[in-house]
Amino acid sequence: MIDFIVGFPGERDGDFEKTLELVREVGFASAFSFKYSRRPGTPASAMPGQVDEAVKAERLERLNQLLDEQQRAFNASQVGKVLPVLFEKAGRHPGQIVGRSPYLQAVHAEGGENLIGTIVPVHIESAAKMSLAGRLEPVLETA
Repeated sequence: MIDFIVGFPGERDGDFEKTLELVREVGFASAFSFKYSRRPGTPASAMPGQVDEAVKAERLERLNQLLDEQQRAFNASQVGKVLPVLFEKAGRHPGQIVGRSPYLQAVHAEGGENLIGTIVPVHIESAAKMSLAGRLEPVLETA
């Protein structure tokens, strides 16, 4: 997971465009992004080149749109795959459990709470922006 901060003092339009180029080149499954927030008493709060709030907001919007597209595409690329999922808790619906994929996406599946704390193969059947849904794969016993 990575964090992006837009609008740090001194960030120019070209700097921000290079950030977008990097994001396009790398392709992120998920990332966090924020506007720089001036904090009194910090060295950056006194730096020259403070970026206007409207510019920071516009940059954050553009970055979030790109990151959202990448996250949706990555999640969609997981449909049809079998992923090992570490189940963490009961879901919102009866009989549902929620875990995390190796890429840290939330994964919802039907299953008992006895699976919490275990890693189980899950066949991914659908994807949303922030999560995946699937069905538990049978675990073959070996003799």
